[in-house]
Amino acid sequence: MKLLFVHQNFPGQFLYLAPEMQRRGHDVRAITDATNDKTSDIRTLRYTHRPQPVEPKIARLGRNFTVMSDRGVTVARFCQKLRAEGYVPDVIYGHSGWGETLFLKEVWPEAKLLVYAEFYYRGHGADTGFDAEFQVAGFDQVMIAQSRAAYLAQALAHADRGVTPTHWQASTHPPALRRQLEVIFDGVDCDRLAPNPAAQFILPTGLVLRPGDEVLTFINRNLEPYRGYHIFLRALPAVLAARPEAQVVIVGGDEVSYGQAPNAGGTWKDVILNEVRDRLDLARVHFTGRMPYDRLVDLIHVARVHAYLTYPFVLSWSMVEALAAGALVVGSNTPPVAEVITDGVNGRLVDFFDVAGWSATLTDALARPAAHDAMRKAARELARARHDLRSVCLPDQVRLLTRLQQS
Repeated sequence: MKLLFVHQNFPGQFLYLAPEMQRRGHDVRAITDATNDKTSDIRTLRYTHRPQPVEPKIARLGRNFTVMSDRGVTVARFCQKLRAEGYVPDVIYGHSGWGETLFLKEVWPEAKLLVYAEFYYRGHGADTGFDAEFQVAGFDQVMIAQSRAAYLAQALAHADRGVTPTHWQASTHPPALRRQLEVIFDGVDCDRLAPNPAAQFILPTGLVLRPGDEVLTFINRNLEPYRGYHIFLRALPAVLAARPEAQVVIVGGDEVSYGQAPNAGGTWKDVILNEVRDRLDLARVHFTGRMPYDRLVDLIHVARVHAYLTYPFVLSWSMVEALAAGALVVGSNTPPVAEVITDGVNGRLVDFFDVAGWSATLTDALARPAAHDAMRKAARELARARHDLRSVCLPDQVRLLTRLQQS
């Protein structure tokens, strides 16, 4: 088939699928934003998008739709040129999160359009109003959240099919749109992530961490409240006091992926760290920033315990990767996490806001590794059965694309 991937940060969620389809002999191309500096073996075309300023008082609740649909127009005009050159894909697979797929059916009505529908904003039952410390509650916020979903609804309504990675993320969509969705996780390489007794992770200080060491990890793209950085850091003083040999490795950048930046400026990393700095042994707390994936795998392999927190929002790959690697995952008892982890069976769950509970559970997990061996084994088994890239997720994705082409 002629297969076109569309993602402003390609490869993004198509990291494994695009090369797999090319390996199978299909004509695979991708479209991405010209500012994306990632390289790929996939033939990649780049559009130039110049966002126009939007006046909030004029646009009001339509501001988000304006921003996203403007990008959709840019992509559609770019694709019109491809059509004029004779290129017509059989299947288009695009992420709907930035509006890029909105008008592609107008360019190629004969193509099948599959959208990656990661999350549907809603006024109740998800991230909106979840954390009173950092989010304003009230009906205005409910309406703002609901309005943010307008372009996502349009993208899915005009598509032939949608994919979402978890059942809970599918449930955020209204029933009429949910019927459009198939739940297929992106996939993690369980072979590569399988426990590695020879692994080591060298800290900038020169300290070498190995499997069996008392290592606690926290991994996210950016350190911010949406991913529970504030709760984790507030729990750390008690953990380090109780476990004098523990080493804590915190991975993440200083930007904001979700939500708002701190009102007083600066970064969430420093704002929260400054709260607890005088109660932390910072010689044992290591901030690495972001890191290459190979190095991240090394870190996951030496982790005894991995802490993962999130608002009711998109589930991170890192949590499933830690399960596959055999770390004991202590996760927040929020819907996306509870879909994967059953407390006491394949990990531990703690109320998102229970700082004392986090301290106690993390301390126990670090102190008694052998007592949690059965949970780690169950976690690996579940990751392989439900989330393995090669045996489960890629085959499901390939079958869906093939079925779309043939329909």
